[in-house]
Amino acid sequence: MVYSFTGHLPHTSGTSLMNQKFEPHNSIIVFDGTCKLCNSSVNFIIERDHKNIFKFAHMQTNIGQQILVTYNISNDNIDTFLLVKNGEAFIKSDAALAITKELKSPWNHLIILRIIPRPIRNYLYSLIARNRYKWFGKQEYCMTPTPELQDKFLT
Repeated sequence: MVYSFTGHLPHTSGTSLMNQKFEPHNSIIVFDGTCKLCNSSVNFIIERDHKNIFKFAHMQTNIGQQILVTYNISNDNIDTFLLVKNGEAFIKSDAALAITKELKSPWNHLIILRIIPRPIRNYLYSLIARNRYKWFGKQEYCMTPTPELQDKFLT
């Protein structure tokens, strides 16, 4: 599923995406900061982001909430992460595959999974997402990036 947006992200409560170290070639991944599976996925992406195009935001932060609101993504029972790339928002399996396309080989070859019909991909994605806390656990607090990774996180 893809959502389009043109214009600027909203400026609220003194924090704006425009104040961040963000370049037009970057993509933003908004994720559940208390989900252990999500945090492991972010670490996996960071290690393989050879083009250095991804920035990250926890859904629990003001920036994360602004982005969700901008793309009309409800933060009630969040069961997906969000990828914003070139003004378009991708969720569920579309987001996952768009991310893998940008990673180092062999991970970028996973894009071939797009041949699987979206309803089937999203069913499997949702099954994992619904059970992520039960299967992988939940953290009490969002991960804090190390000093060398702070510029990759929008706060």
